Amino acid sequence: MPEAHSGYCKSVNTATLDLIKEFEGFVPSPSPDPIGLPTVGYGHLCQSKGCKEVKYSFPLTKATAEALLKDDIPKYTCIGRYLNGQVELNQNQWGALVSWVFNVGCGNAKSSTLVKRLNAGENPDTVIDEELPKWNRAGGNVMEGLKNRRAAEVKLAQTPSSDQAYPKCS
Repeated sequence: MPEAHSGYCKSVNTATLDLIKEFEGFVPSPSPDPIGLPTVGYGHLCQSKGCKEVKYSFPLTKATAEALLKDDIPKYTCIGRYLNGQVELNQNQWGALVSWVFNVGCGNAKSSTLVKRLNAGENPDTVIDEELPKWNRAGGNVMEGLKNRRAAEVKLAQTPSSDQAYPKCS
């Protein structure tokens, strides 16, 4: 595995936050997601019974749910640790990948063909377009919502941006 690179953005742009919020949906109090995992806000995966780790009181408002999402995002920028520092990603490509990792988890991202292909020097637009749609299953079943999310992530990644996010924020 190439040496990890640490000089990447720990945040995402508004378009990314909006995409995550759209597909996660607003949940004011801890509740099971479509495959039974307890979540709250915009996709915060509860780490304890009753989601006691959340510093905001329930029921969440949309504002506190967005604050919780922004608190959670740096965990999902783990993708930057798996890329070799030679890949160049703009804010929208970065955001699409962070949204994907938010949904599939850091472990799945780390061992993915997507990361291997980016590190091999393939074009990020091509890799994102070809690899993200493959991640359309939950609990072993193809989910329409995941197909739609991957299509939205690809669309975001293909939206031009002059702001660099990886290997360094511009």
